[in-house]
Amino acid sequence: MTRRTVRIAMNGVTGRMGYRQHLVRSILAIREQGGLDLGDGEVLWPEPVLVGRRAHALEELAARHGLTEWSTDLDAVLADDTIDIYFDAQVTSARVEAIKKAIAAGKHIYTEKPTATDVEGALDLARLARDSGIKHGVVQDKIFLPGLLKLKRL
Repeated sequence: MTRRTVRIAMNGVTGRMGYRQHLVRSILAIREQGGLDLGDGEVLWPEPVLVGRRAHALEELAARHGLTEWSTDLDAVLADDTIDIYFDAQVTSARVEAIKKAIAAGKHIYTEKPTATDVEGALDLARLARDSGIKHGVVQDKIFLPGLLKLKRL
């Protein structure tokens, strides 16, 4: 098997959702399983780079999970050509500006919801991402909840 590393800037991992759901239950879980087998002889290995405002919290999280890369400088992380994906789990009010920077830096985007505090901001981000040619997505886990699926059948 060939291992392909994908470097992911993970902004907002000191918050509950960014830490528990995305870092621990997703990225670190994939790593614990040996990576993501793509079925073609290639294994995708996620390499997180933790990003946030509080250096001491980032350093502690990195040490707790055997990670080596963290930063409080989003601009420097986005300027790093080895970063493939930008993931955003920070507060919604900070999300639009950060995602715009990531799009401008040519990073693929995956973000928590909502993408913006208003419809205009969300549509602006969607257009920017589409027009830039990057891959982009928003966490849509709630649409698969049993209650919502039952409502859809009504």
